[in-house]
Amino acid sequence: MSKKTTNKTSPAAKTAKVTKPTVQVKKDAKGRFWLVAKEGGDERGPFATKKEALDAQAGAAAPEAKATKPAKKEKAPKEKKVSAIDAAAQVLASAKAPMNAKEMIEVMAAKALWTSPGGKTPHATLYSAIIREIALKGKESRFVKQERGKFAAK
Repeated sequence: MSKKTTNKTSPAAKTAKVTKPTVQVKKDAKGRFWLVAKEGGDERGPFATKKEALDAQAGAAAPEAKATKPAKKEKAPKEKKVSAIDAAAQVLASAKAPMNAKEMIEVMAAKALWTSPGGKTPHATLYSAIIREIALKGKESRFVKQERGKFAAK
């Protein structure tokens, strides 16, 4: 069994009157737009565009009268932390002899250039980063592999 649907309007909808705008937008000979009341003939305007006239008719504020947002507070730029590989380049530049990754990590910590964020093998990570830079940049790398496991600054 199917239900029959009907389009019945509610009693409140029958009694509600639809109000039509009592103002029209008209264009004069100079190309300006005016709001003209249907009853009484009052005019408001001129408006440069039809959109401005319609906005005024709807009661919207003119674009010039819009409130501007307050400026965002500028945050002071945070001091960038030196990465492990950048700190290693500084350590090797000041060192006279080639160093391995463990030695570089110890010197970086002693000079407070870089500290491990809690990793168990920062020396392995540094070694890998240096090898990767040498492989990718080639002659333009900051590091040179001197002997097995030891690097020097270029």
